[in-house]
Amino acid sequence: MTDRRKGAATMHSSPTPLAHTSDKIFVKDYIKDANIGVYAEEKGVTQQIRLTVDAFLAPGVVSTVDEMVEVPSYTDIIDAIDHLIGRGHINLVETLAEELATMLLRDNRIGGVRVLVEKLERGPVRGVEIYRTRSA
Repeated sequence: MTDRRKGAATMHSSPTPLAHTSDKIFVKDYIKDANIGVYAEEKGVTQQIRLTVDAFLAPGVVSTVDEMVEVPSYTDIIDAIDHLIGRGHINLVETLAEELATMLLRDNRIGGVRVLVEKLERGPVRGVEIYRTRSA
């Protein structure tokens, strides 16, 4: 008779380190006018979008001496959004979300991000939400 417990144990790999903690810095419901959209009627005009960003802290990132350099800042998130929107027309909300996630994950103190981008002026609210983690 074979021991199934032994076979089952060998099927599991060793645990991998966490990419991030559940602690986060966030910006919620940040509304901006943006040149965004792929349709002809969206070119050359601005429309309101709403962004919500959760930046999950990398393991070990905590504030111990009450200084801003210890943790990422929500101001960094707002600055990144403003920078991307300020560059000019963006066709897809998916592109904006991906570029924002990529920018934020360059900060080693951030292990994962959730980015929600919503278009507010084209009928029902529509948009995209993505979740990205730091590559090993």
